[in-house]
Amino acid sequence: MELVTEGLRFPEGPVAMPDGSVVLVEIAAGCVTRVHPDGSQSVIAQLGGGPNGAAIGPDGKLYVCNNGGFHYIERAGLLVPHGQPEDYSGGRIERVDLDTGAVETLYKDGDFGCTLRGPNDIVFDDAGGFWFTDHGKTRPRERDVTGVFYAKADGSLLKEAIFPMENPNGIGLSPDGKKLYVAETYTCKLWAYDIAAPGEIAFNQGLLGPSGTFLYSPPGYTFFDSLGVDGAGNVCVATIGQSGISVVSPEGALVEFVATDDPFTTNICFGGPDLKTAWITLSGTGRLVKMDWPRGGTKLNYLNI
Repeated sequence: MELVTEGLRFPEGPVAMPDGSVVLVEIAAGCVTRVHPDGSQSVIAQLGGGPNGAAIGPDGKLYVCNNGGFHYIERAGLLVPHGQPEDYSGGRIERVDLDTGAVETLYKDGDFGCTLRGPNDIVFDDAGGFWFTDHGKTRPRERDVTGVFYAKADGSLLKEAIFPMENPNGIGLSPDGKKLYVAETYTCKLWAYDIAAPGEIAFNQGLLGPSGTFLYSPPGYTFFDSLGVDGAGNVCVATIGQSGISVVSPEGALVEFVATDDPFTTNICFGGPDLKTAWITLSGTGRLVKMDWPRGGTKLNYLNI
């Protein structure tokens, strides 16, 4: 792995841009930052709260899941999120103009009758809408029960599509757009859901009602964070505790584990020629690194690389 930049405040949500830069969020700093090809940094916008997952929409703007903020502790040289802060500002979806830095709130808690506690990760489909997870917030002796939402980029629709889940985090689409992948953090489980139509999950009757298909969970004391899908259709899940990326086939087999040196490895995205550069956020130590990814990545909708 090659170090691209450091000194970031819990980076997440990387988006590899056509000009070779990477746009990401700094959750602890409450901002959107551009990391230039030479490793220099420039702040695009200040959002406050806890900007988390991010994706480019059909209008070329950056759509950001804002979790409302975390409390942090610093331990053993790591910056560690730890529960809901006293200044928690509420869950929301924000839209950022990358040219001007203007920020607008697209959806907030209570809109369309939906409860947004801690929106976390986001992916756009080819119909102009986006799926996102709500990780919820953790407080002393209690934790939110949350799910997965679908929304339209024009602000006309927000709905809960999957409920309940155990702190869903990473989310992504299969290369053909027919399956939705969701990773739960604390259960450390990866799920696949069949998509019937934009914003509609196919009804699969499970033991206790409608359910997804369980794909994979690693052994040991580990947690899943965000994810990306590579060119072979593998789900690449950032794995906290084991320190790295778990690469899982669409059939649920572990293809490989790509190790890092940060226990808070949180996200991966793909860019560069043929999408064969993987950009990985090492959040505990505040770094962005890159490495060659032989299978390349799946091209994201509306990101013209």
